[in-house]
Amino acid sequence: MITAVVANQQGEIFELEGYAATGMSGPSFIPLSRKETISMPHGGEFMLLPDRIPILYNIRSRRFETLAENPYAPGEPVFPVAVFNSPGYMISHLAAYRENKGAGYLPLFSYGAVGWHKGNFRSSAILVDSEPRQDLRRMKREKVVAGVRKMRKKMPSNRLREHLEKCALTYGCPAGKNFFLGRYEAPLPSSQHCNAGCLGCISLQKDGEIPVSQDRIGFTPSPEEIAEVAIEHIRTVRRSVVSFGQGCEGDPLLAADVIEPAIRRIRAATPHGTINMNTNGSRPDVLERLFDAGLDSMRISMNSVRKDCYDAYFRPKGYRFSDVTGSIDIATRREKFVSVNYLNCPGFTDTPEEVSAMISFIREHPISMIQWRNLNFDPLRYLNIMYGVTEHDTPMGTGNMLKLIRKTFPDLKYGYFNPPKEGFKEIRGFQDTDEHG
Repeated sequence: MITAVVANQQGEIFELEGYAATGMSGPSFIPLSRKETISMPHGGEFMLLPDRIPILYNIRSRRFETLAENPYAPGEPVFPVAVFNSPGYMISHLAAYRENKGAGYLPLFSYGAVGWHKGNFRSSAILVDSEPRQDLRRMKREKVVAGVRKMRKKMPSNRLREHLEKCALTYGCPAGKNFFLGRYEAPLPSSQHCNAGCLGCISLQKDGEIPVSQDRIGFTPSPEEIAEVAIEHIRTVRRSVVSFGQGCEGDPLLAADVIEPAIRRIRAATPHGTINMNTNGSRPDVLERLFDAGLDSMRISMNSVRKDCYDAYFRPKGYRFSDVTGSIDIATRREKFVSVNYLNCPGFTDTPEEVSAMISFIREHPISMIQWRNLNFDPLRYLNIMYGVTEHDTPMGTGNMLKLIRKTFPDLKYGYFNPPKEGFKEIRGFQDTDEHG
């Protein structure tokens, strides 16, 4: 077993001898060992969970316990520690804790289980995409700043370029950084509005109870501004991707009036590069127009393929779940590359009901890829909502879920990032190893 870690009021992390780190998956708890964990990936961030008490496994008594006080300093409170893992890693167990009365929502991150073993932190996570697209070690700030200065000279009056500067330098957005570094995928945020009220929207929370991670774009860029950014990236970067639908905007389908002519401008200038859209897929009729214009691929965000659970998280406004599946069907009929941006939460995503529904869904709607992403939302609040929608049986485990879906659909691609069209047939992702990746 790996040793439990907790934090004191000053945010100092320390291990607790005699206690094993515990992973949470819905109502289930498990003492974590090397088998369920990996060495914590570079770039992960530790999270102290306020107003919450850690749940640990007492090795001597062989029981799970809540531990409110520091056993080395009686009377001093301790807090659960979670890890926000690096991009490309899917959490397989949540940090285990219970809430104090009156606890507020946690910020919009994912909260993976973490522990300590032989001088290193270990995280309960699975590598699903090894591409270093968002590896912070390859995004030196001085190089990003140099790229910003270069782009200011190339497109001085482009408001979208200016917006991406804020994304890269103020919010630390990896996609924004990649544009200025001239690598991989460049973002093309374009939409101020959305027709979903997602529980975990990172750019708009109306009630103020959950802080947003970043400001939503406050203007609609012109087709010329969008095309200028996209063409620059495509002409500079080999196997480039440009994507509509970012965390700093609403849904791009609601900005189709500027996106469609922008795509036509891009395609008139170059046949190269992959034009992708990350979307909720709510307007299949609009997607038809965008495919006609030259859109290459589409990623649909989903937390569940069951309508009631989907609706409980996305809270659609003016569209139905059947519109989402209709968009997928249009894209596959037109032989476009279709990914599902699948928002994973251990204890819900890996329940037999969810896994069975996903298998049936893929049979009916043969998507190209699952991007296994982590749900960035307070996990206990999310599980309470989903378990309130419908009943769920004991989770089978994230690793078992990945293996079962892979066995059922051996050609289905796994990953984390939007691939370039040159790599549509190359991806496989997720290798079943003892170290979970």
